[in-house]
Amino acid sequence: MRDEDEDNGAGMISDAARRRYQAIVPPHVDEAFALARWLSGSAADAEDIVQEAALRALNALETAIVERPRAWFLRIVRNAALTWMAKNRSQPLAFAGGVDDLAAIEPFDPNCDQRSPEALLIAAEDGERVRRAIAALAPALREALVLREINGLAYREIADATETPIGTVMSRLARARATLAKILEDQP
Repeated sequence: MRDEDEDNGAGMISDAARRRYQAIVPPHVDEAFALARWLSGSAADAEDIVQEAALRALNALETAIVERPRAWFLRIVRNAALTWMAKNRSQPLAFAGGVDDLAAIEPFDPNCDQRSPEALLIAAEDGERVRRAIAALAPALREALVLREINGLAYREIADATETPIGTVMSRLARARATLAKILEDQP
């Protein structure tokens, strides 16, 4: 009789792969969720995507050589998100992120006594404008911008995560920033 782990396929994973998984994946789950949420536009979908990515990572760690764990796992998340959206969406979504993600764009403390309610309202409205502008970017531009400005990845890490040349990353970031500035300039 087989145990429960073997029934779901997890019995095939070695202890070494499980230890590597614990060292690599959990430290990056929050970033993975934020990326999946920006790409999918939905927290519920992001949870499914990150779960799928975590399973893929666990299976891959049997043989994978991981030089940059953060970029490696975010690439898996990105690929899981693209696969998930191709299966579950007939068209791409424009919405991206939420209030929690805005803190990464413009951090502020709503409980800070030094900021007036008016200043807090203006900051929240500005954050909403930025979120809408980021959501309006083409998916490849939005992805590069989110990985750089929200997740804080270096250009090389973005190149690894998106499996694109570093020159393409630089070009996408430049176009994303220029387009974002134009959108913000045109918004009331």
